[in-house]
Amino acid sequence: MRVRGIMDEKHPFIYEDELATKARAMIRDFALRILPVADENKKLLGIVSRSSVMAISSSVSLIRVKGIMTTPKHIAAIENDASSTIKEMIRLDEWYVPVVNSAQDKTYRGVLGLENFIEALLKANPNKLSKPVSEVMSKKVVACSPDDEVDNVWRLMQSQSFAGLPVVKEDRLVGIITQKDMLESGTDLPTFESKKGRFRSSSKISSIMKTTVITVKTSTKIREAAELMISKNIGRIPVKDDKGRLIGIVDREDVTKLLIK
Repeated sequence: MRVRGIMDEKHPFIYEDELATKARAMIRDFALRILPVADENKKLLGIVSRSSVMAISSSVSLIRVKGIMTTPKHIAAIENDASSTIKEMIRLDEWYVPVVNSAQDKTYRGVLGLENFIEALLKANPNKLSKPVSEVMSKKVVACSPDDEVDNVWRLMQSQSFAGLPVVKEDRLVGIITQKDMLESGTDLPTFESKKGRFRSSSKISSIMKTTVITVKTSTKIREAAELMISKNIGRIPVKDDKGRLIGIVDREDVTKLLIK
């Protein structure tokens, strides 16, 4: 299986001289994790992430995309072996990488995400995911409280490389918060300014968290959890016991690690 057979060829990109605020709008409106950056000849130059656009200081900023883009940790080529590429992504803790024609020809072609690999293997070998979620879930779960301030949770996400966290109150799961939620809400983070240039007080997680949370039990088959991740476009699913207590979490990386063994 080659990268070209499973990658997202329709994944949008942006030119380096366009406004960073446009990149922010594209990432928000299309629910993108990364936005590749290209020159006028469609040669890949870098990527813009959610973290990058959330650091823009104002909604009227004149910063250009090239001012916030970063160098990808890995770039895939269309003829690369998909399994080998996914293994390298896991090693680098990258869920998405841009795809180009070849190591010599950097023409942008699309993006490869872990979900593309999961979806392909679900069709080809669903029995490989017949084990219960309990065998792959993370039991040491980092969570936050609905009373935590958004900027503090944002810092925690940044320091731990988390894109989302379960929200717990009195040992019970009450919601989930993601970078996507923060971006869509327009909530001010430490680096955001008001139009008058003054920093505004941080909101509470309770004001922007999702309270309807897709969950699974320890006995749920990994295949079912993977299908939920793909169909609902979610990166992680909390695992609850019969009393509603959070006892674990399973994410796309957990599923992918099992598939590439």
